[in-house]
Amino acid sequence: MRYSKKGMPPGSLGFPFVGETLKFLKQGPDFMKGRRSRYGNLFKTHALGSPMVVSLDPDVNRYILVNEAKGLVPGYPNSMREILGTNIAEVHGATHKRIRGSLLSVIGPIAVKDRILPKVDDFMRSYLHSWDGKTIDLQEKTVEMAFFISMKAVVENEPTSFLKSFKATFDNMALGTISLPIKIPGTDYFRALKAREKVVPILRELLAKRRASSTTHDDILDHFLKNEDGGHKLDDDEIIEQIITILYSGYETVSTTTMMSIKYLYDNPSVLEAVREEHFAIQQKKMPTERINWDDYKNMRLTRAVILETMRLANVVAGVMRRTTSDIELNGFIIPKGWRIYVYTRETNFDPILYQEPFTFNPWRWLEKGLESHNHNMLFGAGGRVCPGKEWGILKISFFLHYFVTRYRWEEAKTNKKLLKFPRVLAPEGLHVRITKY
Repeated sequence: MRYSKKGMPPGSLGFPFVGETLKFLKQGPDFMKGRRSRYGNLFKTHALGSPMVVSLDPDVNRYILVNEAKGLVPGYPNSMREILGTNIAEVHGATHKRIRGSLLSVIGPIAVKDRILPKVDDFMRSYLHSWDGKTIDLQEKTVEMAFFISMKAVVENEPTSFLKSFKATFDNMALGTISLPIKIPGTDYFRALKAREKVVPILRELLAKRRASSTTHDDILDHFLKNEDGGHKLDDDEIIEQIITILYSGYETVSTTTMMSIKYLYDNPSVLEAVREEHFAIQQKKMPTERINWDDYKNMRLTRAVILETMRLANVVAGVMRRTTSDIELNGFIIPKGWRIYVYTRETNFDPILYQEPFTFNPWRWLEKGLESHNHNMLFGAGGRVCPGKEWGILKISFFLHYFVTRYRWEEAKTNKKLLKFPRVLAPEGLHVRITKY
C-alpha cells in the first residue's frame, strides 16, 4: 500500500499506525472543519487503522456512492470488519447481489407489510405498556427496544432471560466497531473481539436447535434455513453474519433515532402537538385492541418526516466508507489502490442550498415532493447500497412514537447534561425523562 504518490489530495497522515485517529474520534466535526479550511473538501488522513481520503463535497460523495463498478467498493475499518464479519456492507459484486436479495426477502418492504408489521405492533403495545409515573433512561430503553424487536424477528420463541443475556454480550461487540484496532486487554476493540467469540457459537447453537426441531416458525432464522432459492440461499456462516448485520444495523440507528426524535419533539412543542394529532386520528378509527395496519402506517406522513429530519439534524449516520480497488482519479486527485475514502455526509445535511435554515428542526420540509428521493439525501445510503431494512427501521420508530405520544406526556430530568454527536450519537450519562399518563 502506497502512502505517498504524486497528485494525491493534501493533508497529513499523522503518527505511524495510530495516524490521526485520536483527533478524528475526539474532535469529530471540528477535525473535519479544521482540515477543510486548511486543505479543501478533499483531504488525506490516517484513521481507524487505515490511510484514507475524506470527502466533504456533496457531488463527489454522490459520485462515490453510485459508482461501485468503477473501483469504489465498500471498505469499512478493520475494527468493524473483524468484529461484524463479512456482512452486506463489506461484500460487492455477485456476492452482494445474492446477500442483498436474501435480506430483502426477510426485512424488505414486502416482508414488512406482509409478515413483520403485526409483530412490531404487538411488541410496541406491550413494551410501552406500564411506564406511567416512572423516570426512565430513554437511551437505555430505546437500545433495549431496538435489540429485542430485532432479535424476536430473528428467533421468535426465545425467552426474555436469553435475550437479556445475549444483549449484554452483543453490547460489548457493537461498542468496538468504531475504534482503533489495537488488540490489548482493556480496549474496546479487544472486548469486542472476545464478545464475538461468544456471539458466533450462540448463534450456531440456535441454528442447530432449529434444525433439530420439527416445529415451524414464522421468523427470519426459519426463512434463512428453508430458503432453497439458489440465487439467495446462504450457508451457515453467511446466515450467522447476516443475523449479526440485522442486529447491529437496527440496534444503533433505530435506537438513536428514536431517542433523538423524542428529544426534538420535546424541544419543539408545536411539532409534538401536530404529531399527536396525526396519531390520535389513527387511534380514533380503531377499537382499543385493534392493530395498526399498513394503511395506518402510510398515513403517518408527518411522523416519517420527523424521523428523516431527526436523522438529518442529529447526523445519526455521519458517513460511510469505500475502498479503492485500483488507482483512481477523483476530482483531479489520484487516490492510490487500497486506500479508504470516507464519504462524510454530515456537512451535506447542513448545506443551506439543500436545506433552508439547516440547523432548524423542521420536519415539514420532508413533506415537499421529491425531497426524500433527492440525489443528495444519503440518510440510508445511495445507489445499489440503499439500506435494505430502511422501511423496517422507519416502521419500528413510527410505532414506538405512536404508542409513546398517545399514552404519555414527559419532561426531561435535570440530570441530562450533554449529548455527543461523533463518532456516534450518544448521551454519556443517559437521557432521563419523567413520564406521566396522557
